[in-house]
Amino acid sequence: MVIVMKKGSSREDLARVVRAVEELGFHPHVLPGIERTAVGITGNPGPLDPDAFERLPGVARAIPVSQPFKLASREMTPADTVVRVGSKAIGGGGLFVIAGPCAVETADQLLESARLMKNAGADALRGGAFKPRSSPYSFQGLGKEGLVLLAKAREATGLPIVTEAVDEASLELVDEFADVVQVGARNMQNYELLKRVGRLKKPVLLKRGMSATLEDLLLSAEYVLAQGNPDVILCERGIRTFSRHSRYTLDLSVLPAARGLSHLPIIVDPSHAVGRSDRVPSMARAAVAAGADGVMFEVHPAPDKALSDGRQALLPQQGADLIAQLRAIATIVARKVETVR
Repeated sequence: MVIVMKKGSSREDLARVVRAVEELGFHPHVLPGIERTAVGITGNPGPLDPDAFERLPGVARAIPVSQPFKLASREMTPADTVVRVGSKAIGGGGLFVIAGPCAVETADQLLESARLMKNAGADALRGGAFKPRSSPYSFQGLGKEGLVLLAKAREATGLPIVTEAVDEASLELVDEFADVVQVGARNMQNYELLKRVGRLKKPVLLKRGMSATLEDLLLSAEYVLAQGNPDVILCERGIRTFSRHSRYTLDLSVLPAARGLSHLPIIVDPSHAVGRSDRVPSMARAAVAAGADGVMFEVHPAPDKALSDGRQALLPQQGADLIAQLRAIATIVARKVETVR
């Protein structure tokens, strides 16, 4: 349920509503708005009577929320959420581009990628220090050493870092170094990890699981939001289908569907979806045309020598060309490149 306060209602009115929610055993979430404040209610002690709240001073109406994901629902928060990352923002009409290698391998590899993507106009640097791999014999990342290299690349270029935490132990290290904590597709329903991430004070990039529905994704986001972290960024990275022409099927239809159900920004990762560098640009362009708030793709100075997913990585010049194309498409579809002031 969401309780909408009247215009001009007092702080005492708001505090009275919060106390009433808590006395019933539920959790109140104050949602400031441009014209009026609302109070979202989560929890499951029992049924709620809208009349019990509408009788309180300062309350305009109490509206039941039909979706199981309450805090992620546009019913509770009608306005789009804008997540700040460095000097830029994800959501609110802008186009945010994240580029970099799949995995951090060496200082030279990472710094070269970071500098080239910075010059090309990328907004953030991606790179995995911890890599969950299907095979136990594949490269698993450099761990803390990789995070240190990411921090040095940020210092050299000014690009914020987006990197993945694979479990609760790695989360502590990632939190220390990263600007955005990524939760990968394999961990989308790792609810204990999501709870821990929800207690952080920095943005979270939540990737859709390879077999997850949109509702599954939004319920996972709810775990993060329920712990008090409002800065959740959804990421479509492809799902498993019967098709064999692509590594996964990139579900661009999820973009308008997610925008209708949720206020959270959503970006697209075409690299992991298609798994081939020659198909990444077209899918990235399509994502921007379909309304994505951002795109994340992989770049490597020598893809044939990459220790992780080299087949899907673009060469730096290809990445630079793609960023220019994405900016042009964003202009055509009336999206703006916004700087947070």
